Amino acid sequence: MQRVSHRIGSIAESATLKVDAKAKQLKAAGRPVISFAAGEPDFPTPDHVVEAAVAAARDPKNHRYTPAAGLPELREAIAAKTLRDSALEVDPSQVVVTNGGKQAVYQAFATLLDPGDEVLLPGPYWTTYPEAIALAGGVPVEVFAGADQNYLVTVDQLEAARTPRTKVLLFVSPSNPTGAVYSPEQTAAIGAWADEHGLWVISDEIYQNLVYDGVRAASIVEATPALADRTILVNGVAKTYAMTGWRLGWMVGPKDAMTAAANLQSHLSSNVSNISQRAALAALTGPQDAVEEMRLAFDRRRRAIVAGLSAIDGITVPLPQGAFYVYPDVSGLLGREWAGVTPTTSLELADLILEKTEVAAVPGEAFGPSGYLRFSYALGDADIAEGIARLHKLFG
Repeated sequence: MQRVSHRIGSIAESATLKVDAKAKQLKAAGRPVISFAAGEPDFPTPDHVVEAAVAAARDPKNHRYTPAAGLPELREAIAAKTLRDSALEVDPSQVVVTNGGKQAVYQAFATLLDPGDEVLLPGPYWTTYPEAIALAGGVPVEVFAGADQNYLVTVDQLEAARTPRTKVLLFVSPSNPTGAVYSPEQTAAIGAWADEHGLWVISDEIYQNLVYDGVRAASIVEATPALADRTILVNGVAKTYAMTGWRLGWMVGPKDAMTAAANLQSHLSSNVSNISQRAALAALTGPQDAVEEMRLAFDRRRRAIVAGLSAIDGITVPLPQGAFYVYPDVSGLLGREWAGVTPTTSLELADLILEKTEVAAVPGEAFGPSGYLRFSYALGDADIAEGIARLHKLFG
């Protein structure tokens, strides 16, 4: 008899967290490692958000259980944000507050999938998606778009992958790991296709406010309003407000699906920390100056890292329009000797880079096919410059 269940034993460790943990371990040992691995802003959480949390911690009413689906005033604020940024009017009862966006992703799949149901998974994809799908009994069906397509899948590709078992389309714009953003026209075409075939859509909008060059990440429910009754939106405060450690996310969707998700959460984790909920309320309803300052800093860093990586022969870097990642095609570096080593996969290349330059990046195998690396530029300007300089020294 197995000591650990097959279902749990088959889960792979999060590759992004694994690489980041290794980088932090090396740094703690005294090595000057620069990590581009974690999708975590280097900025502090805005002061007014922290002060709201301090005040909440002192209020005894926050020391008790609260509704599993979230504080009523926070659900109202999330409904208002959903209308403002996703052009979808929802009742607060259609909101479930979760322990980070990752729990919202898991609960969305668990709410919708029965064993054997297929999920169309555009790739490159965030490393957690296929694991969450499998945990819910679903089958991830990868639909890959490479650098030549700016990492954007087409309706034709989705249709070719659709089968009678297809129940859900995962839609992510802006994307982790690529930073790719679908145009409103592309979003509308994909939404119309999903609606035509009666599919559910889970749309991860965690990066929707981090876009550049005048681009707007149109929500799929805005582009195709008919999908509203079959779409779950996933979001949170982690990326936009530099609140990754506060663990506050949410899901928005049809009432029957949200009731089911709230029932699951009532047994899974009960309510989210009231302190984090009060902090998120302050983030959503308070001044947004810090958000814009961070976005402008990410934009500056985006241009710097793309310019630096593009100058290396063998690397192709599509310019991302959102999030805070670049996803270069590094196939031109494979099969060549560097510092006495000839890597043949991006996994081997990432190990070589970490060993020889003390720069950490996540290999493409974490997000789909080999041949790519993910670099987060959510770290300081000086670290980005130094990290790129080390890469130039290795591959120059």
